Amino acid sequence: MSAPTTPGPTLPAAAPSPVSPSPTSASPVSPAPATATAATTVAPTPGRRRAGLLDWRVRFAILSVIWGFSFLLIKVGTEAYAPFQVALGRVLFGALALLTVLLVRREPLPRGLRTWGHLTVAALLLNTAPFSLFAYAELSIPSSLAGICNATSPLWGMALSLVALSEDRPTRRRFAGLGLGFLGVLTVLGAWQGFSGVDAKGTAFALLASLCYPIGWIYVRRTLAGTPGSPVALTGGQLMISTLQLALVSAAFTSAPTSFPLWPTLSVIALGALGTGMALQMQYGLVTEVGPTTAQMVTYFIPVIATTAGVLVLGEQLHWNTPVGAAIVLAGAALTQTRPGARRPA
Repeated sequence: MSAPTTPGPTLPAAAPSPVSPSPTSASPVSPAPATATAATTVAPTPGRRRAGLLDWRVRFAILSVIWGFSFLLIKVGTEAYAPFQVALGRVLFGALALLTVLLVRREPLPRGLRTWGHLTVAALLLNTAPFSLFAYAELSIPSSLAGICNATSPLWGMALSLVALSEDRPTRRRFAGLGLGFLGVLTVLGAWQGFSGVDAKGTAFALLASLCYPIGWIYVRRTLAGTPGSPVALTGGQLMISTLQLALVSAAFTSAPTSFPLWPTLSVIALGALGTGMALQMQYGLVTEVGPTTAQMVTYFIPVIATTAGVLVLGEQLHWNTPVGAAIVLAGAALTQTRPGARRPA
């Protein structure tokens, strides 16, 4: 994603960045799991698409798995570390991964107080707050439910963009998508049973985390569109700021860990270095090669993989309404992102 940037939304929950890809100028689409950085659209430039060492379909599948497993990694991390510490480790190792890329490429970090000021707000909205909220949510809800809540980001984004972005016009199709998505959420939560068996606080935290992403994307779209610097540099700078924010919060509200158990520690490292750092690099490459519309489809595989991982690896229970509701949520999200006559890049 080193191509020129233009104003636009980004993919949702996995690892957003100040310059995350976006399918169209419509509402923001969640980038992946609970991983967001900033949100300036990076459009592929004709003649500059490069094939990676692996076929783009293989990289697409790998990216889906990495971001789908992020919720499982959060769950394992919270077994030994406080939620703020899990979020801190996530942004720390993500920042280190991207800074390594910048060092190898000899690319500088962003310059200018104005840019860093906006990146500070973006870090709070797209990393510090949602990463912490998802970690707190998974103290009391299954990782599969957190992954499904993450899939509501496009629905929140569409609703907010109708108010905050003048170029986004309401259509019957998009309103239908919102209604369908809301129905899917009620199905997942078992509304007809009075939401019995669902932890209200944890679910609210997960939904609030998903809401943070589109708010952050709209902010970035208004303030950082056209800012000089590569997507990796802007995202790396944003993760550095988030690391500082979470270090201060962790120092104030948590005690330093007395031990570092193997699996929770490895989970936090993988969550940051792979899911928040290197996965963004892979996403940038996909957007450049196959276009943002195709690349953003990874969003719709995340809750499927998160649910499968939760059930098979963590032994989480799965009732019929969870996959059915998730499918309805994704169908609604897809409707909010489509435009009549829009063509998908090959």
